[in-house]
Amino acid sequence: MLNAFQEGVVVVVCVNLIAVLGMSVLTGFTRLFSFGNAGFMSIGAYTAAICSVQLRLPFPLAVLCGAAMAGFIAFLLGSLTIRLRGDYFLISCLGFGECVRVLFNYTKGLTGGANGYSGIPYRTTAAVAFFCAVLAFVIAWNFIHSKYGQSLSAIRENEVAAAANGIDVVRCKKMSFVFSAIYAGWAGGLYAHYLRHITPALFNLGKSSELIITTVLGGLGSLTGSVLGTLVVQLLPEFFRGLAEYRMLFYGIAVVLVILVRPAGLYGYREFSITGAVRFVRRLGKGDGQDG
Repeated sequence: MLNAFQEGVVVVVCVNLIAVLGMSVLTGFTRLFSFGNAGFMSIGAYTAAICSVQLRLPFPLAVLCGAAMAGFIAFLLGSLTIRLRGDYFLISCLGFGECVRVLFNYTKGLTGGANGYSGIPYRTTAAVAFFCAVLAFVIAWNFIHSKYGQSLSAIRENEVAAAANGIDVVRCKKMSFVFSAIYAGWAGGLYAHYLRHITPALFNLGKSSELIITTVLGGLGSLTGSVLGTLVVQLLPEFFRGLAEYRMLFYGIAVVLVILVRPAGLYGYREFSITGAVRFVRRLGKGDGQDG
């Protein structure tokens, strides 16, 4: 059995993994960088919390409503901004995330304002979070290996060539944007039912930056890398916890070193496979035999 601290670590890792998987589909496969996914997390968190506390909906349905609301808002936002290129799209998403945070600060009657929203039932246990993370990975894996995922990969490699081959670039980009928002809303709903008290400050620009850093660190275009990147980003501070106030300094240095050593990310464009792992172990064994 896990103690309270260990269970908290598992929940936080799994919740962030879900959000990072969504970001990986968006950034790793369409090269769209969004600094607004923390805003979608907050939408999912507050929607799920309100559904649980005020509407008395069951926990799974409340989280589903949070994810759906985040996806709906992303669809509306994407309809306006998805045609923007490069920094313009990034800035528009950044502005959206900050607008959502400020909006929740000033809607005190509905969200509790800056003081936060409390009374949320505790439902996100380590087992629930782990199950959701595995389910999110399976869904994302099947999505990127479907014809839609192949279209996203083609857009990533060469957008002009993809359009010339009949791929609806705008539609595919909007699809990946909505997908990432749904995952962020899903993560936010789970997070709200773990913390039991949420504030807008939890979903600031720093949170969006953390999601992007994790995606880049793990490897753009690799879901396996997203898992590895999440483990590194979330667990490194815990390993340095004994260093008290210096732990975040060493954590930052460690992340910078990883990026310098592995510019393409920890896993690059590759995906982990059992067959590949077996082959790698066999090669190591042959190498050891030759050396002997």
